[in-house]
Amino acid sequence: MNHQQTGVLSDSFGRVARDLRVSLTDRCNLRCTYCMPAEGLEWFPTAQTLNDEETLRLIRIAVEDLGIRQVRFTGGEPLMRRSLEKIVAATKKMRTDEGTAPQTAITTNGLGLDKRAAKLAEAGLDRVNISLDTLDPEHYARLTRRDRHQGVLKGIQGALDAGLTPVKINTVIMPGINDADINELAAFALSRGLELRFIEQMPLGPPHTWDRSAMITAEDILDELARRFDLEPADKPRGSAPAALWRACDRLNPEVTGLIGVIASVSHPFCADCDRTRLTTDGAVRSCLFSREETSLRDLMRAGASDAELAQAWQDVMARKKAGHGIDDPSFVQPSRPMSAIGG
Repeated sequence: MNHQQTGVLSDSFGRVARDLRVSLTDRCNLRCTYCMPAEGLEWFPTAQTLNDEETLRLIRIAVEDLGIRQVRFTGGEPLMRRSLEKIVAATKKMRTDEGTAPQTAITTNGLGLDKRAAKLAEAGLDRVNISLDTLDPEHYARLTRRDRHQGVLKGIQGALDAGLTPVKINTVIMPGINDADINELAAFALSRGLELRFIEQMPLGPPHTWDRSAMITAEDILDELARRFDLEPADKPRGSAPAALWRACDRLNPEVTGLIGVIASVSHPFCADCDRTRLTTDGAVRSCLFSREETSLRDLMRAGASDAELAQAWQDVMARKKAGHGIDDPSFVQPSRPMSAIGG
């Protein structure tokens, strides 16, 4: 069935959302200190979450009616959704306003990816981002409250073997926790052809665990990298991508070169170029990671809304998108949903 474009997801600041983040579950098999409390969180009951048919219906509306060109599957941990391969394959059968299949990606902690990477690639997955905050197994166990470091390394290798390249590594830098690991992580990634993304810590974990005055900024990260690496800005245009890219050369091992990204969500917000819209696992649309409001497409859908009505509701949410996330505003209030319940 061919769908005629009903419009795009635009806001009053001239931004158009082309990138959809879909949270497939709020559940996770780690308990990272900056994401959730040790005892975990109360997961959504299954009846409240979107099933495969509902998830794919909303993705189809986004891609075929609302101009979305890239779909990234997140969690919680998206590999905990058993039907992930099926959802990826169905998404790749859709057609964007350019007449092409949407780009697909996942953001994952990598656990179990080695066993599924080949099937995901076969289903049409284009890329993966894998979270890794330290190379020290004991340090990793303290950070994640799970002894699974080897599993992440296997997942990274599995992604490389399956050709899901460039494999990107996400590292959240936290003061006194892993800020001493910056250069070791960079050397590890560059030597294996991985694209590392250092990320400033954002206020999305348990309340009162984030301190703006103590955070490690993008400048801090670049200063530390410059102690070991020659850095020059990449000539690749950034566009709406969150990472500022640097071409790095290891002075200790000059044949080791590649790209390193720094995502300065707090110190240098890129809100003016944001092209994202978000769908939570319980079917709520969010215009921003830090949004204080959301609209339940699940409730509309289960009440019998048509595709056109769902598309209009989605457009209405995005039309109200604020100019920026406002982290530095004195009135900033952290979202009530934790990161695992929003989707990365």
